[in-house]
Amino acid sequence: MQEDFRLILDLVSVLAIAAAGGLLAALCRQPPLLGYILGGMVVGPAGFGLIKELVQIETLAQFGVAFLLFALGVEFSLTELKKVKAIALGGGGLQIAMTILVTAIVSLGMGWVTSPAQGVFLGGILSLSSTAVVLKCLMDRNETETPQGQVMLGILVVQDLALGLMLAVLPALDQPAEAIGLAVGLALLKIGLFAAGAVAVGIWLIPPLLQLLAQTESRELFLLGVVALCLGIAVLTDRLGLSIEMGAFVAGLMISEVEYADQTLTYVEPLRDIFAALFFAAIGMLIDPVFLWNNLELILGLVLLAFVGKFLIVTPLVRAFGYPLKTAIIVGLGLAQIGEFSFVLASEGQALGLVSRRVYLLILGTTAVTLVVTPFVLRFVPVAFNWLEKLPLLKKYFDQMDAPREVSSESEQLHNHVVICGYGRGGRNLVRLMQERSYPILVIDQSEAAIQELREAKIPYIYGNAASLHVLEKAGVDQALSMVIALPDAMSARLCLKRSLELEPELDIVVRANKERDIELLYQLGARQVVQPEFEASLELTTHLLSGMGLPVSLIQQEMQQIRSSHYLDLRGLQPQSQVTRDLRKATEVMNSKWYSLPDNSPLTGMNLEETNIRRLTGVSLVAIRRDSGEEINYPDADFELQTGDRLLAVGEPEELAAFDKLAKGEVAIPLASTPCQWLVVPEGSPAEGKTLSHLHLRRNHGVQVQAIRREGKFISFPDGRAELRAGDHLLLCGGSYPLNQLQKWLAPTPIPSLVALPLINTPVSEDLQ
Repeated sequence: MQEDFRLILDLVSVLAIAAAGGLLAALCRQPPLLGYILGGMVVGPAGFGLIKELVQIETLAQFGVAFLLFALGVEFSLTELKKVKAIALGGGGLQIAMTILVTAIVSLGMGWVTSPAQGVFLGGILSLSSTAVVLKCLMDRNETETPQGQVMLGILVVQDLALGLMLAVLPALDQPAEAIGLAVGLALLKIGLFAAGAVAVGIWLIPPLLQLLAQTESRELFLLGVVALCLGIAVLTDRLGLSIEMGAFVAGLMISEVEYADQTLTYVEPLRDIFAALFFAAIGMLIDPVFLWNNLELILGLVLLAFVGKFLIVTPLVRAFGYPLKTAIIVGLGLAQIGEFSFVLASEGQALGLVSRRVYLLILGTTAVTLVVTPFVLRFVPVAFNWLEKLPLLKKYFDQMDAPREVSSESEQLHNHVVICGYGRGGRNLVRLMQERSYPILVIDQSEAAIQELREAKIPYIYGNAASLHVLEKAGVDQALSMVIALPDAMSARLCLKRSLELEPELDIVVRANKERDIELLYQLGARQVVQPEFEASLELTTHLLSGMGLPVSLIQQEMQQIRSSHYLDLRGLQPQSQVTRDLRKATEVMNSKWYSLPDNSPLTGMNLEETNIRRLTGVSLVAIRRDSGEEINYPDADFELQTGDRLLAVGEPEELAAFDKLAKGEVAIPLASTPCQWLVVPEGSPAEGKTLSHLHLRRNHGVQVQAIRREGKFISFPDGRAELRAGDHLLLCGGSYPLNQLQKWLAPTPIPSLVALPLINTPVSEDLQ
């Protein structure tokens, strides 16, 4: 067979097996890159041996890394890098140095290596983490803009830059100390000269070149020019003795500040995804399953040692740079694997005689296993935190972790203010618009760079995690006029929404949905309005076009509002029910949820969700219902009627789920729809403060009863007569309108400075439990 045709056949085989492996992984709800690696193992030399031109495939696979880092450079602009420059440069440099030092000492002490040079070489391999795997996981979870995502990417960038230095020093490791020093100096000089040249080219050459390409209005010419630029700079860095990957990343950074960055990324992404799949399949081809099996215990031990060792180095470093413990733990686990560039170092080390063939295969196997395990670790971390936070022994430590790190003096005594969670681009625009209209605002963010901007502008802020109950309490959510949640990751947005409503059930909350699949769940959790940027852009474009065509503005606005009111259903494509179900399960797995079987003869049977008023009475949100027939209804609307045998997917805290269980079993009566109810706050100095419900006799004396109490974020449904009222308690009182008004006056001291009354229309009332 002709060699050129053999290469084509091998390339098609690799892409086909990668696609099949990725599809299988997706069907098993696992990261596709796991399927790419397993596919490579199947067709590689250690598998069925279908691939003959392994060297050529590996060469093509380098394009995958180059395009991956090029796209990372375009997205991760210099402006973004400045936000984490301290932890990226200082923390990243210290992490590499400490990993090399600790590995060299331990490996020499344990007898794993025979010389300090080999120990340093092994430390260099372990010090690198996987940019490709971590970046792919962060992008899949939409977490590249989160604090932990920014820190991980910043450290990974420094590691990628250090690869060139390691490759330059590698040949001199067996030489005298002065030779190593000379190699390091030459490498640093090359990097410095290259960086200076890259800055100059990025300022004076790249913008006019991209403008010229764009003026041709030819998609293929623009793409060809960008690819040539990326690979050209990558080859240049290779000739300078640095790495191709480093050159590709720098090329992306050079484009990131140009106005054509988004267009460039759109064109390159398909190429990036194809060649990245090829790269991960090539990694799979290097793995020998038989060798892995014969040395399974040793490799698993090395994997555990690498994970634990790097975690214990990275986590304290991130914490030392002032980041919260939870962020530090996530970063430590996210960077605990060994990176794909370690394959490059290991190959060079074997060629230079620094490691034996057996050690080389052990490095490959350990690295491959850590790459496969990492997506599972990053997926498991939020679930683990959610579970650990509920353990009594650990709760106080997590409470300390979630406490606000800093509260501005301007935020004190705010009342009827707007809470803005997230100070990204959208948050900044909101703050400016609110300030122009003199509305009181409070911003919550956990980025040091964002907080510094707020300090300088003297804007009220809280430095902390907006999904933390303690931070929300400090923000005075229970006294806020409204809230906007514009957080970069969906999980934090959902938790922030749920916990804000725990503090103030009737708070007007607007949430930005990053993905289309988040819209319905956010509404189900209680958002008053959900805004999806892409759909909103479409509506604004349509509004402009229709107004230009002469349609009345009032009619256009009415139509646009109807689309918003329908949750953008007119714009959203129909998704298979199975996909909606998968998205729902994925979204609720990091929240406290359980499937609940509706008891026989439950009083909820035959009632629709609006009549049951489940969220207001218990704090629980029902996000899915499964019928006896097997039919599953995701995100049921208010008119949905419950039936005998239904299984309900309920989201809520343990005490809320317990209250829902009482309601569903009929242990408390479901109120009549005609009875009005009202949320009232017990102020300081109220005559009810310090008294139990049985002592107050609210139903006998005032004709109303306490349906629920919200206290410090906890929901106490249907409290008994022993419940003692405290200042700051939110009471859900149900009864006649006149008795409610009289009780409102009685509860408050004179004058009434802090009473907050939130009327609820047609809320049911239960039996008198007091």
